[in-house]
Amino acid sequence: MSAHESMEHAEHVEHASGENKKIALLIAVIALFLALSETLGKGAQTESISKNVEASNLWAFFQAKSIRRTVVQTASDQSKLSLGSLGDANAKAALQKQIDDWQKTAGRYRSEPETGEGTEQLAERAKHAEEERDLATAKYHHFELASAAFQIGIVLASATIITGIIALAWISGLLTLAGIAFTALGAFMPHLLHLH
Repeated sequence: MSAHESMEHAEHVEHASGENKKIALLIAVIALFLALSETLGKGAQTESISKNVEASNLWAFFQAKSIRRTVVQTASDQSKLSLGSLGDANAKAALQKQIDDWQKTAGRYRSEPETGEGTEQLAERAKHAEEERDLATAKYHHFELASAAFQIGIVLASATIITGIIALAWISGLLTLAGIAFTALGAFMPHLLHLH
């Protein structure tokens, strides 16, 4: 190998080394974004599961209160029918008091703003938990797509080092931008795109 060829080879190696450092930096930046989107995605997934459990519990409580209200209301209605057949004034007064108590209880089961445990309040709370679940789920889907874009970007950038095909690095960069866009959408406008 001549001195001239040796110098050209050394320049080529130096140039390739400089390119590889740039690609390695690109991979490091993409990995940073990947870690961020994965963390945000796991947080959104946990929130979605938590809000789903909360909504399920509230709907179960709603159903239990509805059943209790129906039982009490039925007992009250049944007693109203037999009220007229009672001849004894004391028995009639006692039954009327019981009917009034049942009516108050049924009303409290329907609406209990001070505790938030009437069926009206429970339904409102359950719907709110479902909305929060849906928001967290929408965020999660965006973060998952972002993570996929970042992962593919890392693979393509790595392939650039092996193959020397610079176009793969450009595609990797475009995927990184797409991943950043999905991360931003997930964080700030998760309902803009309907991904589920």
